[in-house]
Amino acid sequence: MTLPQRTRAFLCRRFTPAVETALQARFVLQVNEDDSILPSTEIARRAEGCEVLLVSATEAVDAATIARLAPTLRVVATLSVGYDHIDMAAARAAGVRVLHTPDVLSDACAEIALMLLLNACRRGFEADRMVRTGAWAGWAPTQLLGMGLVGRTLGIFGMGRIGRAIAVRAKAFGLHIHYHNRSRLDATLEQGATYHQTLDGLLSASDILMVAAPGAPSLRGTFDAERLARLPEGAVVVNISRGDLVDDEALIAALRSGRVRAAGLDVFANEPQVHPGYRELDNVFLSPHIGSATHETRDAMGWLLIDGIEALGRGETPDNLLS
Repeated sequence: MTLPQRTRAFLCRRFTPAVETALQARFVLQVNEDDSILPSTEIARRAEGCEVLLVSATEAVDAATIARLAPTLRVVATLSVGYDHIDMAAARAAGVRVLHTPDVLSDACAEIALMLLLNACRRGFEADRMVRTGAWAGWAPTQLLGMGLVGRTLGIFGMGRIGRAIAVRAKAFGLHIHYHNRSRLDATLEQGATYHQTLDGLLSASDILMVAAPGAPSLRGTFDAERLARLPEGAVVVNISRGDLVDDEALIAALRSGRVRAAGLDVFANEPQVHPGYRELDNVFLSPHIGSATHETRDAMGWLLIDGIEALGRGETPDNLLS
């Protein structure tokens, strides 16, 4: 694939200053200046005539958008690991190449996963509110008792790059690592973790469930009431993956009843419209999809896309090419 010398590109969301400067130097760049989340029809209108479309996980690049932008559109580059927001079949049919940003955000996402885990297990939201509101009357022997980690089992659903980075950190807290994937890892990647052939087997063994699988339409609603009921009584649920993998009504009911002790959530179905039931619960720690939100990581993600686009322009196959 070759790109014209004056390649035109549309940037759907604001990237970091360093990355935007690099994009301006390389492309005839149009920018969504107000950083609003654009509907597909507006993306198709604004990006008309562009060879490169730069998106994030918040934009839906559907078949209609690809059809409207073809045949001029050559590359869709998404600032995310997940690509369930892109119609891959339509992209392939139109000859559009799709790039994403694996590897470079694994450490940052693993850090947030541990933040969620710790705050869910140790009642971080309640503790912060107690001090912030002046309700704290001083130390007490039974105040805000939570779940200790040493000797507990962390069940990771999705032992890819991010899942493995979580496992490395979790082991330092004394957690035993179990996991479920479509296929077992080799021993060098497994690093002593226990493999479960079935998700139900993993759930029954997990004191803490970590949802870290890549988003995919086939996984929507995986963690429904029946699956959550397979967790041990008083288990903790953490989601660093995609919000729609979890049935909100089912998790909220389990949290209200105490069947699930607590949850830590960085992702939500229908973002940013978070299910209002979560806001009513003290035993949920919530964060606004900040898994990769460090300066270093977002710069690295942007440069990975730039390098990938340039490699395609030279007729090479970059490592972050999906299709």
